[in-house]
Amino acid sequence: MHDVKPSWPRWVLVVLVTLLLLPLLATFIYSISTRWGATLLPDGLTFNWYIKLWGDPRFLAAFGRSLLVCFATLLLGTLVLVPTVLVVAYYFPKLDPWMNLLILLPFAVPPVVSSVGLLQIYADGILPIVGTPWILIGTWFTIVLPFMYRALANNLQGIPLKDLMDAAHLLGASSSRAFAIVVLPCLRKGLLAALFLSLSFLLGEFVFANILVGTRFETLQVYLYNMRATSGHFTSALVMSYFLLTLLLTWAANRFHR
Repeated sequence: MHDVKPSWPRWVLVVLVTLLLLPLLATFIYSISTRWGATLLPDGLTFNWYIKLWGDPRFLAAFGRSLLVCFATLLLGTLVLVPTVLVVAYYFPKLDPWMNLLILLPFAVPPVVSSVGLLQIYADGILPIVGTPWILIGTWFTIVLPFMYRALANNLQGIPLKDLMDAAHLLGASSSRAFAIVVLPCLRKGLLAALFLSLSFLLGEFVFANILVGTRFETLQVYLYNMRATSGHFTSALVMSYFLLTLLLTWAANRFHR
């Protein structure tokens, strides 16, 4: 006899997805409504709020700044973490537990507390970088540390690193050449997935951006915070645009991961 699968797990999934999508759907409808007051449905529909948003030079500038700092942070993370992961995995595998502890240390201190300390250190003196994108790149680099390191380390655990390196050495390649030609291509999918997931996370970072730079280098989340007192339809269009961008990046990360 064939086992009959119960139908309740499917209904539980449907209810859960519905509960998750209802607020999003309501936000989208509000973002395209002309006016939505005490009635069940909006009085009319329009895309003028999206046209106004994407035609706002301040929004486009904030969006560009966010992408600039995100890409610079991810480039720094790639240049630092890829060699670090390779060296730890091949030469010093016993350091991996300590590295896991080290990369989690930034999360032990709340962002508000660490921001106050960074303000006191970098507000003046030798490196007065508060209010510049440089301090954001440094702080956001600590945020992406666990994501990128663990993704790369897990990727390395899935390949025979020792065997690949030994085979390359037997064929006359140096360690650096073996890393570049043999091992790095094996890390491509893990690195791309880590980069896209980190990018989607960084675009939503607010605390460091608001406290350390604020309107002096307005990013996307700071712009959203500063525009909260404007029309609710306008901010809903901004939230939906940000959500669709994050969704696109997450989809791209999953696509590259496969």
